[in-house]
Amino acid sequence: MKIYVYLDESGSIHKNSNTKYFAVGGYFVFREDKNKVTSLYKKINKSIKDNRNISLDREIKSYDMTDAEKIEIYNNIQDIDTFYGCAKIFEKSSMKKDIIESNIFFNYAVKLLFKDCIVPLLNLNQINDNIEFIVSVDNRNIRVGDLNNLETYLKTEFCLENFGFKITYYDSSTNYGVQLADLIVNTFYNSYKDRNIVKKVLPHLKGKNFRVSLFPGHRIKGRIQKIEYNINENI
Repeated sequence: MKIYVYLDESGSIHKNSNTKYFAVGGYFVFREDKNKVTSLYKKINKSIKDNRNISLDREIKSYDMTDAEKIEIYNNIQDIDTFYGCAKIFEKSSMKKDIIESNIFFNYAVKLLFKDCIVPLLNLNQINDNIEFIVSVDNRNIRVGDLNNLETYLKTEFCLENFGFKITYYDSSTNYGVQLADLIVNTFYNSYKDRNIVKKVLPHLKGKNFRVSLFPGHRIKGRIQKIEYNINENI
């Protein structure tokens, strides 16, 4: 069984950064809806660019979008059957030590995202096959020498589970799934950084489609029910 995961980050984990929060997140989706999500996002993205006379080759980052544009995206995508947004938020002031190596911490953050926001939603009793996570990650902060580290790290951390991981890094300008992940993680990042930034957007998000966890601890917002795979949900 394959589950497709698209990830990005918001904020900074560098030790010299003054940002209060760091977040990693995006969304995951099952095979049957993978192309539906990206195709619909691409269609809306094109409409936004056409309305603003923006070149189709230019990437629109989440901070460039209006509230209305973000709401349109969420309203169209969040009810696709197997679409689930996720984010792990890190409150940096609670950490006892400086983050020396940002790529190592990123790997740790992704592990916690899986542990707290993705795996708990999977009804493993319903899944007889091994699960292979096909993970697409924005490459903007990854050094060439670290490209294989995340895949190896996750395989080791989840060695007791029937999970496989395949990590691929993309330039977000060429990958609509990663662009959508940017919007999702930035939305939840800003909900902690300054809620006023996203106060008009948040009421449009449905709890059944999103799960957010705050570090330290395991405080959860959003979905807690496990996903039933063979029925249409009405939660």
